[in-house]
Amino acid sequence: MEERASQILSEAANAVGIDLGRDELSLFAAYYGELLAWNKKVSLISTRSESDIIIKHFIDSLTLLPYIKSETCRVLDIGSGAGFPGIPLKIALKSLKVFLLESSRKKTSFLKHVIRSLGLAETVVIHNRAESLMKDETCRDFYQVVTSRATFKLTEFLRMGAFFLAPKGSLIAMKGKISDQELTDAAGIYHSLGLKYIGSHDLTLPITSDFRRIIIYEKLFLQGKYSF
Repeated sequence: MEERASQILSEAANAVGIDLGRDELSLFAAYYGELLAWNKKVSLISTRSESDIIIKHFIDSLTLLPYIKSETCRVLDIGSGAGFPGIPLKIALKSLKVFLLESSRKKTSFLKHVIRSLGLAETVVIHNRAESLMKDETCRDFYQVVTSRATFKLTEFLRMGAFFLAPKGSLIAMKGKISDQELTDAAGIYHSLGLKYIGSHDLTLPITSDFRRIIIYEKLFLQGKYSF
């Protein structure tokens, strides 16, 4: 990533309230290079310009940071793909313990390579489907933050996330434009899953002005089991 691109990343991060230091910018530059190199042989991301990676992937991922309550929590990124939002979150906040759940073998190979190349400690790649991982009881109630970036319908994400999320943990859906029907469907099930609706935050990404909505739920500390 050229100096101009690093400057764009730094300024865009500042625009969403995040200060990236020299070390973080260096890691993002390395990540950027790996994405471009691997994308030539493995379809990781759709990109039309330099700013697509910087804004639509890096900055978009970083918009989650203000809603992570603990700097040392376990974060599960469901359907991580090329590492979004998990790897940018880890770069910006090194103390996080990040788990990247991805079903594609090629993409998990990329994720493992990036973790080694960038020297990211306490970052784990899980090659599995969320539905299959839900059969593992050791994963129930284990993660303090569960997130996914526009991978599932909201109701589907709530059912999966509620299984993995620890009591008092945050379930954070990253969405673009979302229909009223999808929101209504989610409103009809979250309480039965032991979740409490916390709030919704709308924002526009710098430079591209793409619309994003972050929807947050909390796992209630209640006895009994729920239907996942």
